[in-house]
Amino acid sequence: MEPIFTDEYFMKKALVEAENAFEKGEIPVGAIIVVENRVIARSHNLTEMLNDVTAHAEMQAITAAAHFFGGKYLKGCTLYVTLEPCQMCAGALYWSQISKIVFGARDEQRGFMTLGTQLHPKTEVVAGVMAEQCAQLMKDFFKKRR
Repeated sequence: MEPIFTDEYFMKKALVEAENAFEKGEIPVGAIIVVENRVIARSHNLTEMLNDVTAHAEMQAITAAAHFFGGKYLKGCTLYVTLEPCQMCAGALYWSQISKIVFGARDEQRGFMTLGTQLHPKTEVVAGVMAEQCAQLMKDFFKKRR
């Protein structure tokens, strides 16, 4: 029997968050943070609603997870996010010392990999989980806006 708690299982939960952002007119990026197969934080972009350029899905999730733990470090946690984190989010993830980042679609223009932003040396990265579905949601969003 295959394990139920796979990267795809949790990425689907992040995609639900991205769809929530889409419905609100936000760029459809969703994120969740998981520890021991338990979702402890979920979020999506809120930059338009909060009129705040730092209100990315990852930043919201980091804050929620830190509140959950009552501390700033996210060791033992995994972030699932539908789009490759930007440089700002990667910096925050570096300082949080998150153990693992799993993302869906690449951000060829603003992603941390493209820009060469470093993560914490102990952070594992898994790229491309459900990349097509994540990318399609972004394409649909921008197609609708044009």
